[in-house]
Amino acid sequence: MNGTVVFVLLIVLVAFVFDFINGFHDSANSIATVVSTRVLSPRLAVRTP
Repeated sequence: MNGTVVFVLLIVLVAFVFDFINGFHDSANSIATVVSTRVLSPRLAVRTP
């Protein structure tokens, strides 16, 4: 593999890691919205089905 292919694969890997970590922030924001509007209690908001 030449350097360009390795560089592109590295960029793609970094993008996947960023998307995965960003999902944690999105889920925290959605739970915070539901709890702050008092639609659900904090215990119910983080409960897994």
